[in-house]
Amino acid sequence: MSYGVDFSSMYRLVADYVAKILNGQKAADLPIQQPTKFNTSINLKTAKAIGIELPTAILLRADEVIE
Repeated sequence: MSYGVDFSSMYRLVADYVAKILNGQKAADLPIQQPTKFNTSINLKTAKAIGIELPTAILLRADEVIE
């Protein structure tokens, strides 16, 4: 199981920062932004291999389930 930042949304934030800097804003004046979207991935094959059975509720909430 993995829970982490959605990198595609982070790349968009970086692109916005670069665009602002290239348009003349100072990097020191830009606000710090934190990620707002996170992904949960579950690897069922590995879970079964180590003897863990995950509840259906957790599987339904996951963004990605690897079978």
